[in-house]
Amino acid sequence: MNIAVVLFPRVTALDAIGPYETLQRLPDATVTFVGHRRGEVRTENGFLGLTVDATFDEVTAPDVVVVPGGIGSRALLKDEVVLDWVRRAHRTSRFTTSVCTGSLILAAAGLLEGRTATTHWGAMDVLGGLGAVPTSARVVEHREERIITAAGVSSGIDMALRLAELLTDRQTAEALQLTIEYDPQPPFDAGSVEKAGPDVLARANELALTKD
Repeated sequence: MNIAVVLFPRVTALDAIGPYETLQRLPDATVTFVGHRRGEVRTENGFLGLTVDATFDEVTAPDVVVVPGGIGSRALLKDEVVLDWVRRAHRTSRFTTSVCTGSLILAAAGLLEGRTATTHWGAMDVLGGLGAVPTSARVVEHREERIITAAGVSSGIDMALRLAELLTDRQTAEALQLTIEYDPQPPFDAGSVEKAGPDVLARANELALTKD
């Protein structure tokens, strides 16, 4: 089973690495990081480099597609190389998925037209403008269309565990969860817009501006 994870400049690292850390443990799974060209891309703040192992032309029919998000996703919304690859890959994929603002790319490719989907809370309006129906759910799946979208950053692990269940079975997915010891117990309860107060939301927006 070939799993293709898209990489691009200014990607959010955990959007890609969270699903990778889960899915690479599936039996007979091979994960390939794909992009415009082989070599390193730097993440949002430039501190971390990730490596593209194959170009889009070299991976034409993956079984699973994972499109992460990040500030750099905005530059791909009119990038026909990426959008055409997503469309073509989806024709034969078992599942096409996204994390965070990766769903904007799926929407720009026409995969989410009129369908519910999720993304980072700060990009809901953009997602709606691209033809999807935004929802604040952490993971949204359309089984018949073979599409799953996840909300911001850490939700990619939730999505990957659900995807692992769909690709194998629940026991295997739970075994993967145990293997990565994914047992969230955060010190704060501010992980969604609904839970965070206005001061925390304002501070989050301030911090986000420093990354642009």
